[in-house]
Amino acid sequence: MRIAVLAVQGAFIEHEQMLHQLGVETVQLRKKEDLNCQYQGIILPGGESTVQGKLLKEFGMFEELQSQIRSGIPVMGTCAGLILLANKIVNQTERYLGTLPITVLRNGYGRQLGSFYSQGNVGKIDDFPMKFIRAPYIDAIEDSEAGEEVKILAKVDGRIVAVQYKNQIGVSFHPELTKDTRIHQSFLRLTNTSTSSYNIGTE
Repeated sequence: MRIAVLAVQGAFIEHEQMLHQLGVETVQLRKKEDLNCQYQGIILPGGESTVQGKLLKEFGMFEELQSQIRSGIPVMGTCAGLILLANKIVNQTERYLGTLPITVLRNGYGRQLGSFYSQGNVGKIDDFPMKFIRAPYIDAIEDSEAGEEVKILAKVDGRIVAVQYKNQIGVSFHPELTKDTRIHQSFLRLTNTSTSSYNIGTE
C-alpha cells in the first residue's frame, strides 16, 4: 500500500512518520507530476490552509487533486486539511477543494484556547488523545448533492471536530502529533475497501 501526503507546506512529515511506523509506503505530493503516481489514499496535513490552497493552484495541482477526491479516492484532512476539504468557510467567500459538505470556522477556538488538549471517542475509537493547535471546528453540516449524510465522529464541548463523508475523513485536531495510531489505522482500512462501506463509526 502507498499513501500520498500533500507536502507543499505544513506538518506532513509527522504523518509520514506515523504511516512508516505502520509499515506503509508514502509519496510526497509536491508538484503536478506527483499526482500521476500510484497511491491508494491521500492525507492533507495541518499547516496554513490559505498558503496550501494558494500553492496548490500555483503548482498546477489543484484541479487534478480535486478531481481525484471527487472520484472517490480516500482522503483524510487534519486541521488545515479539513479546511481545504470544506465546502464553505465562515467569513470567507473563497473555498478550496470544496468536496466535503460542511462549513468550518477557521481558528475557531480563538487565541485564548489556540492550542489545547482533549480526550474522547472518535467514532468507534475510544479515548483518543486530541491535540488542537489554532484549530478550526465544524460549524455546520450541509446537505450533500448525493443525498448521503455526513457522519459525526466526535464533538468537544458541543462542537463538531471530526466527520466522515463517503471516503473523506476530516478532523480538527492532529492525530499525527500523538503516539496513538488508531485514526491512521482506520484510514488505512478505508483505503482497503472499494467503496465507502467502511465507517470509522457514528455517535
